[in-house]
Amino acid sequence: MYRKFLVKKDERALLYRKGDFVTILGPGEHAFIDPLHRLSVEVFALEKTAFEHRLADYLIRAEPAMVAEHFHVIALGAAEIALRYENGIPVELLAPNIRRLYWKGFIDMRHEVIDIAERFEVEKSLVPVLVRGAARIEGREAAMPVQVPQHHVGVLFVDGKLDHLLDPGLYAFYRYNRELKAEIVDRRLQALDVAGQEILTRDKVALRVNLAAGYRITDVELAYAQQAKPVDYLYKELQFGLRAAVGTRSLDELLENKGVLDEAVAAHIRKAVEGYGLAVQSVGVKDIILPGEMKTILARVVEAQKCAEANVIRRREETSATRSLLNTARVMEDNPVALRLKELETLEKVTEKIDKISVFGGLEGVLKDLVKIR
Repeated sequence: MYRKFLVKKDERALLYRKGDFVTILGPGEHAFIDPLHRLSVEVFALEKTAFEHRLADYLIRAEPAMVAEHFHVIALGAAEIALRYENGIPVELLAPNIRRLYWKGFIDMRHEVIDIAERFEVEKSLVPVLVRGAARIEGREAAMPVQVPQHHVGVLFVDGKLDHLLDPGLYAFYRYNRELKAEIVDRRLQALDVAGQEILTRDKVALRVNLAAGYRITDVELAYAQQAKPVDYLYKELQFGLRAAVGTRSLDELLENKGVLDEAVAAHIRKAVEGYGLAVQSVGVKDIILPGEMKTILARVVEAQKCAEANVIRRREETSATRSLLNTARVMEDNPVALRLKELETLEKVTEKIDKISVFGGLEGVLKDLVKIR
């Protein structure tokens, strides 16, 4: 005849008759007359505070007094979110348009409602909790973290439009009801390489040119207001300037003076970025790479030029030596003493290479015999 149901102090139970909800049972022993065993209970542990059940909406609409006795109710509007705490610790970030029930019990629960209709930045005191907090917060991925390093500026875009700039520091923004994106911009001097550009010269020679530029973003807001991606715009203009500089000059002009390319590209790029919040401080050609067959041809040309120069130098030296020899002959022709000294000098050179020498007929005979040998 009687059936008893025991609900522990850390539990609550839903009582059903023939599967239909009757009431909520608190802690204690409950006895009911049920000869046909039509009653049943569904037990919930209060340590899990969230009441995620098919009867949640029914209870809110049909049993408001029962809900007020046993549940915390959180109902949010279209522009509201809530941060829920358990025993003073944040545990859940709730999205807009949510209505949920949480059991009342031994866990102290509260929540803060946050209006995000206009302001969607996370409060400074909550940023470390949501971004770096050790506690597991359900729904924390809805807060977008943005960390801006020193010497950088953060650019925040809301629904594709530039909203405002961020100074160095740690920030977080609620993603609900809007699309957020942040870009970090380095305000220091940056290097940009334009590598492997295949360009034809004026005389139809294909070159590969590598260019390097040093730039700085001077006005971040102006740069991003004028261009979606300022660095991409700068890269494109460097390409255009390099092609114009190479395409209007011959190969010989480029090889004789690579600095003319630097000047031409620098003049083009400084004019192109004027009024765009960018400043280009240096432009320089790193390498000019020739095709393989052109390298061979140029090597032959250089070799021929050097051979011709060597022949000219050789002829010049031979002419100079002959002229000096003639001058020496004229001096000795008019001066017997000079001729005699030359003979003695020749004898000295000969004796340096001979270990032993026998002299017959005196020094005069040696000199006459040397003359005959020559």
